[in-house]
Amino acid sequence: MNFLVTGAAGFLGAALANRLAQAGHAVRGLDDLSAGDPARLLPHVLFTRGDVNDRPKLWTLLQGVECVYHLAARVSVAESVLYPREYNAVNVGGTVSLMEAMRDVGVKRVVLVSSGAVYGEQAEQPLREDRPPDPRSPYAVSKLAAEYYVRTIGALWGIETVALRVFNAYGPGQPLPAAHAPVIPRFIRQALTGGSLVVHGDGRQTRDYVYLDDVLDALTTAATAQAVDRLVINVGSGHAASVRELVDAVREVTGQPLDVIYSQSDSAGVSRMRADLTLAGQTLGFHPRTSLTEGLRLTIDRDPRFAAILLGKA
Repeated sequence: MNFLVTGAAGFLGAALANRLAQAGHAVRGLDDLSAGDPARLLPHVLFTRGDVNDRPKLWTLLQGVECVYHLAARVSVAESVLYPREYNAVNVGGTVSLMEAMRDVGVKRVVLVSSGAVYGEQAEQPLREDRPPDPRSPYAVSKLAAEYYVRTIGALWGIETVALRVFNAYGPGQPLPAAHAPVIPRFIRQALTGGSLVVHGDGRQTRDYVYLDDVLDALTTAATAQAVDRLVINVGSGHAASVRELVDAVREVTGQPLDVIYSQSDSAGVSRMRADLTLAGQTLGFHPRTSLTEGLRLTIDRDPRFAAILLGKA
């Protein structure tokens, strides 16, 4: 098949584009490189630097494309609180621009990568797709708005749409920015370098951590799955792990004694998150295979940054 992946130089986007290319598909990638790195991509991914709001560029890239994976987005919850206008412009405006360009060119299917963050604080767990969303950040609002735009515009213009609410994805290559780094690569780096692990709140809040390869299984299946039009589908591990349990798992896989600091001054976010995967199993045949402990081991083994730290200790 012929694919366009927006956000193709990001963590998930690059992994997806590479897997599609390795499977023999023709893959075009678009990314503005505000956070991505094209060095992540295999040579046979046809990469273009550009903005997802640039419709003339989209018209060119969409020629002959059968399915679009839309991952281009700003993704920091904390940053979105400071810059909600920018998050709206990219995550919502960019989605609408893409849908308009798809209509103009005649592309028939789009897979939107959304987020479990749209659920917010929910008393009932695990989280089913029919639960009323309660977004708690501009980032979560922008993802929910993108879902509605994709589904509504798709219905109006005859474009097949499916939105995958990906929970806390992790794996080799996940970025480690200086500010607001994701918890798993941050904990691994601190553990391997002898630094302290800072836990926000009391560490009893739970998250659904899902390994990269499992996410890619769901994404690749969604391109050709039947009877998924207009659906929103959870993609997670189906298991809830507290941050304290994550610390224990990092300790186990690294074999390092850990200095853990609990910071009550920082927000710990919502108290609980766990994906209900019933719909994902029924529609995508999705059954994640990687436990948290195994996923952490694979992340360390496959990430050159962590390998370099271990090599330096040898």
